[in-house]
Amino acid sequence: MKVLIAKNKTYEGPGLLKDTLKENNIDYSIVDLEKEEFPDIKNYTAIIVLGSPDSANDKTEKMKKELEKIKMAVQEKIPYFGVCLGMQALVKAGGGEVIKNYTKEIGFRGPDNDLFEINLTEEGKKDPLFENLNSDLNIFHLHGETVNLTQKMKLLAKGKYCQNQVVKVGDNAYGMQGHPELTREMFEDWVKKDSWLQKANQITLREDYEKLKEEYEKNGKQIFRNFLKIANLI
Repeated sequence: MKVLIAKNKTYEGPGLLKDTLKENNIDYSIVDLEKEEFPDIKNYTAIIVLGSPDSANDKTEKMKKELEKIKMAVQEKIPYFGVCLGMQALVKAGGGEVIKNYTKEIGFRGPDNDLFEINLTEEGKKDPLFENLNSDLNIFHLHGETVNLTQKMKLLAKGKYCQNQVVKVGDNAYGMQGHPELTREMFEDWVKKDSWLQKANQITLREDYEKLKEEYEKNGKQIFRNFLKIANLI
């Protein structure tokens, strides 16, 4: 029983997800899709696809194959969790649309300077992905696109500047627009490497991270534990 973690960007790693897998003695492998092809999904018990500045609308061979694998995972009912691009690719693979969001969501705060939150819908409050979590959660964002869902997809959480924040496709495929996997190491690395974060107020970014870190990591690990329970891994 092994979990597949697919990185869409070399420096966007699994962070708290990897910590949670290790804490629960769950075997996993990581594939870097910038350097390797998406492996055969039938060899894995669950699949997690991470983020990237790329778009699910890209016409590259990499993205075409990625969408094919995600569509297959949903059809085969292999538990799936997508973060940022991984969420948008899930929706695209399921027949939804990926479109430009009317505002970029970057860091911890929106244009009104309030902290980003995701707010659970009634469906979200009942879903096992959010068991033992509050209905309003702070989130770190780094995206300029959003999704339009099909009628068969469920919306589990909404946001102020980006409506579709957490989605569910089928019985056990989930996508989250924000980054529940964020760790300090990742945060510092992204601030140095991401062009959007480089333009943000560095003092405010770091103050927000320090303020939210403890609760953020607690919530992130809970989300991943809940997903692993859904996947019957714990």
